[in-house]
Amino acid sequence: MSTASHIAVFCIPASGHVHPTLPIVSELVGRGHRVSYATTADFAPRVAATGATPVVCASALPSMTRGESYPHDDAVAMYDLFLQEAVTSLPDQSAAFGADRPDVILYDYASFNAQILARRWGIPSVRTSPTHVSGPEFADELDLVNFALEQNPAWEAHRRAFRQFLDAGGIDLGIDEAIYRGRADRYLATIPREIQRDADRLDDRYTFVGPCIDERPHDGRWERPADGRPVLLVSMGSVRAVETGFYELCLRAFGGSRWRVVLVAGAAADLSAFGELPDGFEVHRSVPQLSVLAQSACFVTHAGMGSVLEGLYYGVPMVTLPQGFDGFDNAAALDRLGVGVTLGFDDLTAPRLRAAVDGLADDPAVPGRLAALRTAMREAGGARAAADVVEQCLDGSVLVRSSAAAT
Repeated sequence: MSTASHIAVFCIPASGHVHPTLPIVSELVGRGHRVSYATTADFAPRVAATGATPVVCASALPSMTRGESYPHDDAVAMYDLFLQEAVTSLPDQSAAFGADRPDVILYDYASFNAQILARRWGIPSVRTSPTHVSGPEFADELDLVNFALEQNPAWEAHRRAFRQFLDAGGIDLGIDEAIYRGRADRYLATIPREIQRDADRLDDRYTFVGPCIDERPHDGRWERPADGRPVLLVSMGSVRAVETGFYELCLRAFGGSRWRVVLVAGAAADLSAFGELPDGFEVHRSVPQLSVLAQSACFVTHAGMGSVLEGLYYGVPMVTLPQGFDGFDNAAALDRLGVGVTLGFDDLTAPRLRAAVDGLADDPAVPGRLAALRTAMREAGGARAAADVVEQCLDGSVLVRSSAAAT
């Protein structure tokens, strides 16, 4: 019988970061560990549902429930927002855990405070990433970012503030090293190794466990109409707004087609503006995406990592229209693996979109490739493999075991 340990989880309050951690937390709780999770009131109920204890802390990040948005069009403001999140949340996190020291920290790569607290308390840490990790090939791209912004006074002020933050926390790493690699005992990526472009150049501290999908039963189910049509999900994510012209283009592309189209227009959409819909169309502000994907034959997506992994998890080919963040890398990976087609907004037309969806859905080679990827993802171990890594960072009194052995 192993001794239960106290595991602290630090994750920025954003769906794409929180959701992949929840199956890992549930697994750790199921193995008998006590898990405390630093989060906001928005995410506290979902954390509590795993059996972990939510530790509600202040946050500087926009709240979707309050209708707030990220400054996507200002690169410096985006970088600075995550620094402000660290500055804002550190006092609450220090106070909450200082008198209840964890045995190990599991932290999202954007939770910069975790490096400070792990060093301060002298405990091991595991850094998680819900997207590509910053491997050797990332250095050149980072140099380009710094070069493009180095003459911007706001960027210089941000870098000075970040250096001060790290110095005050006793972190002697360079700014970029602290942000993109950090100092952890182990590194987890909740993506398939096949998607990481330079996986073969990473050392054995990095473990790719594949998708850790939070089934989210509280989101409900989507009932497929009994019309026999293949389902096409069109969703461009919840973070960036999409021009209404894109949705009008979708109506032209798939009106009168063989497809049952589930079009997600976003939380702020005026559904009455769509007027009378073509046969086979339904438009929503949001849907239980996993439920729809489980019944879909194709997915038109912005290629955010959460959506890409969910599509792969259910074996759905994807037509991608990347807009930023990791979308371009994700789209390129799907193209390389032969399960996706990338289009651009600048030259997008209704016939081009329709042809891409029909061509991908009808390609006889695609189902086999998707099946091979699904097999590889499941063999990577998911939440069970991630929990094994966390346990390996605990002291010798903790027995590393699988869930099956623990039952």
